[in-house]
Amino acid sequence: MKTCGLTSLASLLAGVFLLASAQAAAPAPAPAAVLALMEKAADWQLAHPTTYPKDDWTEAVGDAGFMALADISGKPAYLDAMLAMGRANRWRLGPSLYHADDQAVGQTYAELYQQLRDPAMIAPMRAQFDGIIEEPRDGTLDFLQPGVLMRWSWCDSLFMGPPAWARLSAVTGDPRYLEFAIAHWWRTSDYLYDKEEHLFYRDSRYFKQREANGKKVFWGRGNGWVLGALVRMLQYVPANHPSRERFVQQYREMAQRLLELQQADGFWRASLLDPASYPMQETSGTGLYTYALAWGVNQGLLPRERYEPAVKRAWQALAASVKADGKLIHVQPIGADPRSFDPESTDIFAVGSLLMAGSEMYRMGLEEAATPQVATVFSASPFYRLQESVGTSARDVVVMDALTSRVLPSQAGAGGTLFQTDLAPNETRRFLLFPRAVVPAVPVGAARASTTIARAAAPLQVQLSR
Repeated sequence: MKTCGLTSLASLLAGVFLLASAQAAAPAPAPAAVLALMEKAADWQLAHPTTYPKDDWTEAVGDAGFMALADISGKPAYLDAMLAMGRANRWRLGPSLYHADDQAVGQTYAELYQQLRDPAMIAPMRAQFDGIIEEPRDGTLDFLQPGVLMRWSWCDSLFMGPPAWARLSAVTGDPRYLEFAIAHWWRTSDYLYDKEEHLFYRDSRYFKQREANGKKVFWGRGNGWVLGALVRMLQYVPANHPSRERFVQQYREMAQRLLELQQADGFWRASLLDPASYPMQETSGTGLYTYALAWGVNQGLLPRERYEPAVKRAWQALAASVKADGKLIHVQPIGADPRSFDPESTDIFAVGSLLMAGSEMYRMGLEEAATPQVATVFSASPFYRLQESVGTSARDVVVMDALTSRVLPSQAGAGGTLFQTDLAPNETRRFLLFPRAVVPAVPVGAARASTTIARAAAPLQVQLSR
């Protein structure tokens, strides 16, 4: 539809006004307030369990959020819920061997294993992924062809499958899983990514479909899955990996486009290019975008002055969608494209996106409250080094992994603070050391594990900076 120059000028001026207002917005919400909101939403979800199978993708996305919360909360309920889920599932993935949705729960299994090192947590997943590597079901990604669901042929699948594979490499030291995920990510991207719009089609059925305004159909939550998946891959694709820069480039391209598509109220709509046809506020996609963009700001991958105001607006919109009892509303139900829906609707996968977003907002608030010391660790080994002990001279600090925003177990000693990490070959990793006084809670997982850190004869020593 054509618009006159006056209308275009008015829209431009409105956009400038909104940007100026956003840049003058208040600081990031206090970490304690973010944590309280996250816990309220999580407590509501625990009190209102779904009827989905516990190995279903819906639950798995919720689990990813619960893990993000467990990594910063002092309450044991969230980690305990994840352990109970894994035991109930007997640490098995979903019933379909190749289906990405049924691999999503493996992300939580790997993260639990990374904390507790119980081999049973990843044994079934490892055996299943080994079998897929030996007998891949490669073929067409045309969504109308038989057997296509055995491949990552729809954009949601990039959130469900690849991050589980990447995490398995990180915790086992076996690079085959990460390489499989990377190779198949780019096969899917080459097929579904629109290089002009810098957005993903949900699947091949939407290549020629158009919205009421004549624009291409790009689903809000669908692209949220991809941007969130890029984050969850970049957390585990080492900085020295030859494919990392390509992931960073795609992440920045999508982030730039999605920044332009955020609405004035902080939300993204179910249809990215035709928001007027679907004016309902929508929290599941908005949660994923908030998570992914806040992560990029925290990493320094996105310019803070440009993206942080948008992230704060989005978080305000999400926070306003959590009712007094903790129920998150404005959730588009399960689907594959833009739809109208009941504004009171909720679902666990949206709660998961809220909790992931909250974990990055929490970190943003911590960094505004106190500039952390930065511990940089470098491995000169050509092999994976798992559970490597790291010693720093810092005292009375809380250690946060800079890539995942997880608070790590640590021990205070005569020489400073000791913690552990996993390192890929020749990898450099950063850790943020916050003054204990500014951190609202010590995660229960960190508290439980901190007494079991092995004191290596010669832990890696690091130089601290700010």
